Amino acid sequence: MSAVRRLAAVLAATFLATACSSPAPSADRSPRSPAPSAGTTAPSSGAATSSSPAPLPPPPPPPHGCYRLTAGQLPRPTNTSATVSCTGPHTAATIFVGRLDTVVDGHAVAVDSSAVQRQLSTTCPRKLAGYVGGSGGTRALSRFNVVWYSPSLEQSDRGADWFRCDLILFGMADTLQGLPPTSRLRRVLDRPGALATYGLCGTAAPGARGFSRVVCARPHSWRAVDTIGIGDGPRYPGVAAARRAGNAQCRDLARSRSGGSLTFRYGWEWPTAEQWGRGQHFGYCWVPD
Repeated sequence: MSAVRRLAAVLAATFLATACSSPAPSADRSPRSPAPSAGTTAPSSGAATSSSPAPLPPPPPPPHGCYRLTAGQLPRPTNTSATVSCTGPHTAATIFVGRLDTVVDGHAVAVDSSAVQRQLSTTCPRKLAGYVGGSGGTRALSRFNVVWYSPSLEQSDRGADWFRCDLILFGMADTLQGLPPTSRLRRVLDRPGALATYGLCGTAAPGARGFSRVVCARPHSWRAVDTIGIGDGPRYPGVAAARRAGNAQCRDLARSRSGGSLTFRYGWEWPTAEQWGRGQHFGYCWVPD
């Protein structure tokens, strides 16, 4: 999924004070009424004051809503799409609605601040793991992902403090696949053979002409069968080191799956520097399918 970083900002609330002034005194030089002394009550001026109730904050999204999102809507921080039936065509399903923590060290921060965005980028992946199930490796081999949406700045100013985490499924490289009814998605990756439908496959060998990532339910000729970690340091090891890191292990895995054949094919796809920076410190081992 592509991601968008939002600039941190501190909201400053401006309070406008209104002053009520009495009419200017007339020119007849009439003596003014004395100011009320302690223990006395000033006479009422007869003027009526009224105030409008504060607007209600925008309501949070439904906790189990479904949507027809497009890939172009995924990087946006907010989403106002109408919900649709979860038993009909849809490409996103809300798996969690939570409340934003917009106070850091006693100070209010904006909904698009780095602190709030860290909350979203850590909470929603955890909710995805709990919802679809499976091991970390199984989830990495699936085409499931999660996106999150928060209120707009205007909605936040009116008191909205919610966020939502939406489950999505990539059908092709940048195209969303329709989701089944939500009743069939809970702990879906715990089921045997789930990756045969929702796993990562390719239209050709990785790196070859015509290669494109697809969900395994679509026509394909190669399959990602395992992930291989290549370290966890903050610095990218470099292309040459990343290429070497998992190649032998992937080759041995492909050989073990070849049924004893002396000839076999495999593909080792190591992470790029950009992927490493986003936290992907592993590569994919591919075999023909």
